[in-house]
Amino acid sequence: MEGRFNAIIIGGGLAGLAAAYTLAEAGQEVLLIERGDYSGAKNVTGGRMYIRPIKDMFPDLWKKAPFERGIAHEEVCIESETGSILFRYSGQETAEAPYQSYSVTRAKFDKYFAKQAERKGVSIVTKTRVDDLVWTDGKVDGVVAGGDELRADVVLACDGVMSLTAEKAGLRKPGDPKHYAVGFKEIIELDQDLLEARFNLKDDQGVARLFMGDVTKGKFGGGFLYTNKSSISLGVVIGIADLMNEEPHIPAPEMLELFKKRPEISALIEGGQIAEYSAHVIPEGGYNHLSKLYGNGILVCGDAAGFSINSGITVRGMEYAMGSGYYAAQAVLKAKDSGDFSVNGLSIYKKLLDDSFVMKDFKTFKDVPEAMDHKRLFTYYPELATSIIQKLYDISDGPKGRIIPTVKGMLGFKEIWEIVTKDIRRMMKL
Repeated sequence: MEGRFNAIIIGGGLAGLAAAYTLAEAGQEVLLIERGDYSGAKNVTGGRMYIRPIKDMFPDLWKKAPFERGIAHEEVCIESETGSILFRYSGQETAEAPYQSYSVTRAKFDKYFAKQAERKGVSIVTKTRVDDLVWTDGKVDGVVAGGDELRADVVLACDGVMSLTAEKAGLRKPGDPKHYAVGFKEIIELDQDLLEARFNLKDDQGVARLFMGDVTKGKFGGGFLYTNKSSISLGVVIGIADLMNEEPHIPAPEMLELFKKRPEISALIEGGQIAEYSAHVIPEGGYNHLSKLYGNGILVCGDAAGFSINSGITVRGMEYAMGSGYYAAQAVLKAKDSGDFSVNGLSIYKKLLDDSFVMKDFKTFKDVPEAMDHKRLFTYYPELATSIIQKLYDISDGPKGRIIPTVKGMLGFKEIWEIVTKDIRRMMKL
């Protein structure tokens, strides 16, 4: 690993691979350093990738990509302590390929992406940790890794949500727990025919289901389920500040076990085998808490910058990681053309992002974290919704009451006033 590279990329996740792939395709000498045994080794469980915003950035990548299932059915499950309500949307526009999103297992997808990047000419070094940055005259000039100093025109920090690289470059401060969540996930293997029967699926169709309410015992967060070819990705995401401070104090891994014991989950995973387990910190701060994106000789991408959005009904991050990596690569190419890798030369990265779907989405949903920071969303409303449904379907001794008076009687004036004057106004920000 001698000589000088055009770019050194720290982290072999989606952001780092996207940047490396794009730069190598443009003929640049790129070194990518990954701490794991291989790209994807630390991303053992699955999730969901939205393709449409990024499909034209990597046109050669998708044909043989190891997707699991196309998401043809969108579901939301609202849980109270004793019941649940399941909504399922299936539309003609979601019924067949090309799907707008796919379930993926990152161990497979990242490994595949890394191979494609190597074919473009990227040098990938695994099982290696970056210990420090190299500085020359106030500019990042490379990294210290494996006891060696490696030099480059620019360094890209793609080393994940707790990016020490960005901290050492002075582009971010240690995070506030309020702006992060922790996800606990499992992949549960099931016979493919049994999985398709349980979720009413055919061919390569899949389901994405989000859970809210009792799944987090009143804390900020929710649950998720994605169907893969012959497995289910199942998990719980909980706000770290709530996990630390809010009653009841239940360890996060225990939350996942309680979730799996609920009847609407246990019936779906019965007979399955746990194949993989992981925990991962997730940025939840949104637009107002993104890191600084560029400095002298350095750019920040993906989770390291905070590029993840929980809009309440969708959770997105993978396409933002890949998009930010792509635009970081474009910024590097423009800086190379001008011969300027200083703050001024690399500031084009911010402009490219501002003009793209990435920052436009973040600005659109900038108020969502504040709107979602609302305890009644995870306690009062799920309980109220399931209570109303239970009451409407209950046939007890004696005559049945009319629907509207029944609902009005359960709400009461005080609750209606709170909804109209406070909560709906807050939720309008979603």
